[in-house]
Amino acid sequence: MAYLLDTNTLIQAKNEYYAFDLCPGFWDWLALKHQQGTLYSIEPVLEEIRDGQDELVDWANDCPTGFFLPIDAATTIELGRIVQWVQASEFKDAAKRDFLSKADPLLIAYAKAHGYILVSHEVHIEGERRKVKIPTVAQVFDVPCVRTFEMLRSAYASFVLRPGLELL
Repeated sequence: MAYLLDTNTLIQAKNEYYAFDLCPGFWDWLALKHQQGTLYSIEPVLEEIRDGQDELVDWANDCPTGFFLPIDAATTIELGRIVQWVQASEFKDAAKRDFLSKADPLLIAYAKAHGYILVSHEVHIEGERRKVKIPTVAQVFDVPCVRTFEMLRSAYASFVLRPGLELL
């Protein structure tokens, strides 16, 4: 199975538990999984990352061609279905506008069109109407959605100290 990363998985990793200086193995693992053809994101996620000015922008700019996939016709077809569903849903209008203005619907559409598993930190909350969340919409369109740690565990990721490093 191949995974498709949401912007928040990269930003939160960089800001917290997988900061570049604390766990470079995480970022190496992402590159390895991409080389193996099982990990990607999409160009709109790259655009969201580039709104920042930090080492994540540098990392994203250094990703190999093909890590951030372009939006294609199959994705656009699925996007139309997703937009229609969101507009007809009972979410607040501001929540709909916010969701549709981001990479989120394109991420779901790409995953649906190409059979990817989405990776996001968002969590579906039954009855939530103030925010449209990726897992909520993904569930409607039968797109699997997991959190980062679930992806790491299912892929048997392990980040260990390199031999020769002394503990402080």
